[in-house]
Amino acid sequence: MFESIRNVLVPIHPEGRRFIAMFAAGALVLFLIWAPLGWIGVILTLWCAYFFRDPERFTPIREGLVISPADGMVQSVTPAVPPPDLDLGTAPLPRISVFMNVFDVHVNRSPVNGTVEVRAYTPGAFLNAALDKASEENERMALSIRLADGRRIGCVQIAGLVARRILCWVVPGRKLDAGERFGLIRFGSRVDIYLPEGVVPLVSVGQRAVAGETVLADLLSSEPQRIAMGQ
Repeated sequence: MFESIRNVLVPIHPEGRRFIAMFAAGALVLFLIWAPLGWIGVILTLWCAYFFRDPERFTPIREGLVISPADGMVQSVTPAVPPPDLDLGTAPLPRISVFMNVFDVHVNRSPVNGTVEVRAYTPGAFLNAALDKASEENERMALSIRLADGRRIGCVQIAGLVARRILCWVVPGRKLDAGERFGLIRFGSRVDIYLPEGVVPLVSVGQRAVAGETVLADLLSSEPQRIAMGQ
């Protein structure tokens, strides 16, 4: 019970405060119009506060680990050509896509220790982020992060059907620690991770990922790809 309460009563990201205030003001107006509408406004205000929650995370630290940048469902694990703005070449690379619904934490965290080499914003559509073509057609913010060994990881924030704003707080040259907050997407979206050639993902489609905690891959491991078995 206490664990469930701690999962709800967590800090709110500053980005969400004005939205919560707007929802609360709307709820007050609805109360003045008709009380049942006001209670609907209260529920929406509570949801807004829940959406912008920013819990602390405990990031596993070891050379070679690639950590999930987003909370949500692992939607796909497949080779894919990275966006040209990442400057990662034209050959398919292992890609892990994590889909965030409107109830997931939307604060994004760095998957690795490294230095931001590329930061590229691309305007686009707002298709359902669960669609594979969203990687190419939707609005996105792409980061290329260089590791100490010279290899690079691609991390792409993708807007979704409801999302209308991608926030990214880092610029080229900025050093990031694994698990460090670097951005946020409002409301419902997806993050793609492009791994170096030959790296095997350690998560499976349908698995839940936790930003800053779930290990997506191990650059130093030769373990074969995992396949999830439904229970």
